[in-house]
Amino acid sequence: MKNFAAIDFETANYCRTSVCSVGIVIVREGEIAEKFYRLIHPEPSWYVKRFTEEIHGISRADTDNAPIFPDVWAEIAPKIADLPLVAHNSPFDEGCLRAVHRAYQMDYPEYEFHCTCRASRRVFGNTLSNHQLHTVAAHCGFDLTQHHHALADAEACAWIAREIL
Repeated sequence: MKNFAAIDFETANYCRTSVCSVGIVIVREGEIAEKFYRLIHPEPSWYVKRFTEEIHGISRADTDNAPIFPDVWAEIAPKIADLPLVAHNSPFDEGCLRAVHRAYQMDYPEYEFHCTCRASRRVFGNTLSNHQLHTVAAHCGFDLTQHHHALADAEACAWIAREIL
């Protein structure tokens, strides 16, 4: 694939609707053309401390004044309208995207999703100790130093996708 958008969501709690940040990396003709990152006021807006601050570091104070999902998605949707989406463990990110569209009663445009985790299992099989994002990214030559930051994870996913999809 030479044209796609890698996407990653972070959530505030166990609800898939609670997206609190999004990272998007748009790849055109095999090159990174654009990067996009936004904090989002989650729905519901409660945080599980060990689930957030200990993993991705985003707290309620970071998102209290952030825009809600429909406002952020209004910026993103035109940028990715003609592109397939790629995520590492796509069932999670696609599940978040569908859930938050439902929560805000937004039409869901049936995005085409591809999963770099599944692709890694097919391509690398047992040659890797696991198929977690940081492991696969390192194997593909990408240094993921800010793991669990939505933009860094989206960029790692884009790098992997360019290598194996």
